Amino acid sequence: MCVLQFRWAGYRGPCSPALLLLLLLIPLSFLSSTPPFAQGAIHIPKNYKVHNISQPPVLTEMPASYTAFSRDDINLTCEATGNPTPMFRWVKDGNEFGSERTGSGSLRAEEDEPLSTYQGTYRCYASNNLGTAMTHAVQLIIEPQPILPKQRRIHKKAEEGESMILPCNPPKSSIRPNIHWMDSEMFHITRNDRVVKGLDGNLYFANILKSDSRDDYTCHAQYPDARTILPNEPVTLTVISSNDVVSNRKPHLFHPSGLHSSVLTVRGNSLTLECIPRGLPTPTVEWRKKDGNIKDTGAQLKNFNRWLHFRSISQEDDGEYECKASNSQGSAVHSFTVTVEAKPYWVKEPQSLLYAPGETVRLDCQAEGIPTPTITWSINGLHLTEVDKDPRRTVSGGVLILRDVEFADTAVYQCEAFNKHGSILTNTYIYVIELPPQILSSDGVVYQVIEGRNASLDCETFGSPRPHVTWEGDGMLPLLSDSRVSLLTNGTIELSNVGHDDSGTYTCSIRHTNISIMAHLEVLNRTVILNGPQHVRTLNGTSALLDCHFYKDPRLLDPQIVWKRDGAKILESSPDDKYIIFENATLKLTYVQLEDTGNYSCEVITSKDHVAATGSITVVARPDPPHSLTLSDVQDRSLTLSWKPGRSHNSHITEFIVEAREEQHTPERKWRWEEWKWVSGDINHLELMLQPYSTYRFRVIGVNEAGRSEPSQHSEAHTTPPAVPDGNPTGVHSDSTDPGFLVISWDEMDRLTHNAPGFEYKVSWRQAEGSNQFWSHGTTKGPPFVVNGTGTYTPFEIKVQAVNSLGEGPAPVPEIGHSGEDTPLEAPGDVTVKVINSTASVRWETPQGVRGLLLGYRLYIKRLGSQSGRGRRALGHMHHRAERERDGGVEHGMGKEQENRVVEVGSMKNSEEVTGLRLYSRYELSVTAFNSKGEGPHSPPYHFSTPEGAPGPPASLRLDSPSETSITLYWTPPIHTNGVLLGYFVQFKQDMEGSTVEVEEIMDPSLTHHVWDGLDPHSSYIFTVTARTAAGEGPPITRKGTTLLDGVPPTNISCQEGETYFNLSWVPGERHRNHGFQFRYLKMNGEGTMEGRDGGEKDNWVESEMVNSTQGFYSLAGLQPGTKYWLTIMHRNYTHWKEQVKTKGPELSEVAGGFATQGWFIGLISAIVLLMLILLILCFIKRSKGGKYAVKDKEDGQVDSEARPMKDETFGEYRSLESDGDEKRSISQPSLCVGSKLGSDDSLAEYGNSVDIQFNEDGSFIGQYSGREPVHHGNESSGPASPVNPVPPPPIAPSMSTFLDRPS
Repeated sequence: MCVLQFRWAGYRGPCSPALLLLLLLIPLSFLSSTPPFAQGAIHIPKNYKVHNISQPPVLTEMPASYTAFSRDDINLTCEATGNPTPMFRWVKDGNEFGSERTGSGSLRAEEDEPLSTYQGTYRCYASNNLGTAMTHAVQLIIEPQPILPKQRRIHKKAEEGESMILPCNPPKSSIRPNIHWMDSEMFHITRNDRVVKGLDGNLYFANILKSDSRDDYTCHAQYPDARTILPNEPVTLTVISSNDVVSNRKPHLFHPSGLHSSVLTVRGNSLTLECIPRGLPTPTVEWRKKDGNIKDTGAQLKNFNRWLHFRSISQEDDGEYECKASNSQGSAVHSFTVTVEAKPYWVKEPQSLLYAPGETVRLDCQAEGIPTPTITWSINGLHLTEVDKDPRRTVSGGVLILRDVEFADTAVYQCEAFNKHGSILTNTYIYVIELPPQILSSDGVVYQVIEGRNASLDCETFGSPRPHVTWEGDGMLPLLSDSRVSLLTNGTIELSNVGHDDSGTYTCSIRHTNISIMAHLEVLNRTVILNGPQHVRTLNGTSALLDCHFYKDPRLLDPQIVWKRDGAKILESSPDDKYIIFENATLKLTYVQLEDTGNYSCEVITSKDHVAATGSITVVARPDPPHSLTLSDVQDRSLTLSWKPGRSHNSHITEFIVEAREEQHTPERKWRWEEWKWVSGDINHLELMLQPYSTYRFRVIGVNEAGRSEPSQHSEAHTTPPAVPDGNPTGVHSDSTDPGFLVISWDEMDRLTHNAPGFEYKVSWRQAEGSNQFWSHGTTKGPPFVVNGTGTYTPFEIKVQAVNSLGEGPAPVPEIGHSGEDTPLEAPGDVTVKVINSTASVRWETPQGVRGLLLGYRLYIKRLGSQSGRGRRALGHMHHRAERERDGGVEHGMGKEQENRVVEVGSMKNSEEVTGLRLYSRYELSVTAFNSKGEGPHSPPYHFSTPEGAPGPPASLRLDSPSETSITLYWTPPIHTNGVLLGYFVQFKQDMEGSTVEVEEIMDPSLTHHVWDGLDPHSSYIFTVTARTAAGEGPPITRKGTTLLDGVPPTNISCQEGETYFNLSWVPGERHRNHGFQFRYLKMNGEGTMEGRDGGEKDNWVESEMVNSTQGFYSLAGLQPGTKYWLTIMHRNYTHWKEQVKTKGPELSEVAGGFATQGWFIGLISAIVLLMLILLILCFIKRSKGGKYAVKDKEDGQVDSEARPMKDETFGEYRSLESDGDEKRSISQPSLCVGSKLGSDDSLAEYGNSVDIQFNEDGSFIGQYSGREPVHHGNESSGPASPVNPVPPPPIAPSMSTFLDRPS
């Protein structure tokens, strides 16, 4: 057939010349990669719809050879599957045996047949109309049950130390029995390396002991297949003691005999090599493989090393083995040559397959074995020599080829391989089948392909012969005319390099049928990475971001983003959370290290395509420290330091820092490194200039963009020779403080600059004024240097020179210094003052006798008081009294602190302006000069006064509105009147554009209030008050205000409910005066109607205490839990506000009637009442012993009043909440309110509404009470605290203004 035509068209047909040419162009590698005879086999897909397909017989269970001892043992199994169901028949010794069977082919013995007739060689055949399968030949052996012939009892006798064999001799059988040596009590004979059992069943004694004597050595032969155990006659062994010393014996072998044995075995069988020695002492046995290592074999040592056992011997176990028996007398050796051959075994078996007509079939049947097996073929159980020859069939060894198969070639083929050790057989069927064509791919599938990729449209078909597939596009045009289109053998069509124009619907059809499907192709846009990862450089320990911004076709699902580092996938959920991938696919690396340097790729994987982009991260870290420091070119005062750079860690080393440490002149605990020089990173050596008489060590630090490296290891120590000083100390000056002494000081030189031992300072001085002055000299170890007898503030030339043991330093330059100063002797003269308003201009002359360096002047200014204190007549007595108090008292020494000012002026000035003086005041002035030792004397006092000026603004201004049309202004005089206060100007105007100003002049300065009437209640006004003196008006004080309206109770009230209280809050009106009112409340009964506290009249409202409208909060307490109340506020005999609210908590319910009439309950109550009376009597007796006082009486009263309602509530019949509440009020109110007034005067309970009560640290009262008030109904207690009636929260304390504004 034409292979290429079949591949492309999917059916068998003639080859065109064009296709033959294409066949010649196919690469040989393609031909060799596809087996030429495997293309014809077909496999029915799972989704191919076929019913009740026929199948040749396939054997599922086959018989095996065995030995039968009874009729029940005969069972040769033979089972097979197939459609139609196979028929079974047996062939025994080449002849038909029995009749055909259906359903099952297993063969069992029949009752009427002799058992011996079943012995022979059998094959089973399973057949249906598609072929015949057969089993391999099996042998059935028939044996009678093993029986033990009559035996004579055996007696064995030997001397101690000799060897012995006790025979077993079980009945012969094709099945080797299991041998057990036991005594008469059915216990196993103890075996060890001296006493062992052989493969032949005999019991071997290497040497016998006296204890081996017994008369019940019994051999039991067990035949498991025959389910029989045969015991031999017991053997008696008598061991005779020898009078002579038992001599040792050299080892010999019971078995095997001779020096060498040859063993032939078959691969896979078990094999046991046996060496049983004799001798005294008992020999030990060792095994070895001569041509290899015994450990490399599958052998195991058993039976006390007497057996070398192979459980399943292999070809590798073939070879030479040796056993060696040894004791102290010598050894015995035996060798075995083990030859391993093999029964035939399969290397390759042919497969049972389905074929379409016209195909070529090749059956490969390869088997191996030793010797090499012979392979024969049979068809349906008949040898090829027994069937007709067919030119289409060729056989070559294990290969059978059948060309151009037909339906009649359907059969079961048998391949059998055999050699002298056995045979193997396999059944393989060839099923030439015809199946109707079907399209297995789904109809209407939508294929999404990325632009530029290849598209594969599936049209999987199946049938026998294979169907011919055709494809058409939207315009019913054949697609194979397009060079981009390829049709595969399975019906799939491939379109290469698809574009958006290829989108559309395609139809797949099976030729010569009406079977077709449609496929829809959608061409999607390519996924593109718009902004891929960059090449990032980052510092070690920082974070790095790599972008991966991409575009995908909207019709695709969300892609998978995969980040890789150097080809390895990055897992976001790493243990150290180093990698974080954001929603926009950006990768963040936290705390990057050097090992994070690498190439990073971002891969965007969609269901249709895959794109990637690559970037990199270069982690820059501080360099490693330099190393290999060396010192060279060493001179007295210089050397060259060289080093090698450390690793730069991805960043060029830009600089090196050379540090040095001097160790000779510094204690070790103070050694420290100092930077000496920075050099370029391209330099690795530096010449260093050194100080004489010093010891140095050096180190180097590398610097790159990431920072400094760790310091290098320091160099070896280097010491320089001594020299004379190179310089002199600096900062030479005088620090003289006392007269007559010259103190010369300077900056000490660093020990590094001493240059040699014996360092000191040479100090020289001489008087600066005059001629022919000689230098005086002195030496010291350090500053200061003191010279006495130098006068007061006398100038000197001074100089200091460095000296060491090798000589002096360079000649120093003299400086000017002075001896110590003293305080000035004279005060500044000619002090004059010129006053302009509040500024005084002061002048003076420079004094003589300063006796030091003049530092400046101090001006002492003292305010003596107001000018009114000189007797000038004032207009307001009270005003001037207050003025004098503010001024600190009059000139006549009133004991008040006077105002003093000190102004300090520099030495270069002889005048100063003093500002900020008080007007209309008297002042006293004096001037002093000062130097570093202090002040000189004061100049004579100079008195002057400031003129009168305009006053300051009034100190305060307050508005009060007694009615809706009037406002009263209250003010206080100015703090600084600056003269004689003559009166005030009071004015007001409406707060609007263009309003007129009304002014009232007040001539009496003592008058500090004014009333404006006739104001508009709806307007806002601006009020101004200005004070005036003879100098004019001062600045005004201004306030904005309106008249206040009459106060009314609030209406917008918020209520917060508690169990026994209501917290009521409101916002007071801004323009309303305070107004007193009361809350009225009334309890509602269970039906929702209103009732009073006594349960009687419905209009029995309860009123709270008086409440101020400005306080904004009130707590109405003493209520019952779970109860509804009506709350109202009455104003001018009408209801101003009303609301229904309910307290929190469970509502108290009445106990059902009849409970209190029970006899047991009455008795219990009586006993409890009696017990309480006894306790009360004891309590009163105890109290009477200690005496009573007023507060104690009141407390007792409270206890008594609280005990009664508790008793009534705890015992006896429950009453309604209304009656209970009334009783609580009638009992508890006198004890808490009236009784408190009758008690002790120092009881704090009487001042529950007072404010500003404070205590000293010792507990005593300070401040004042605001007055005692009775406790009104709104806040009284309804009884003791209990779960039903808890203590209400304390009300918010009213402000002081509330008490002040409380109505009478």
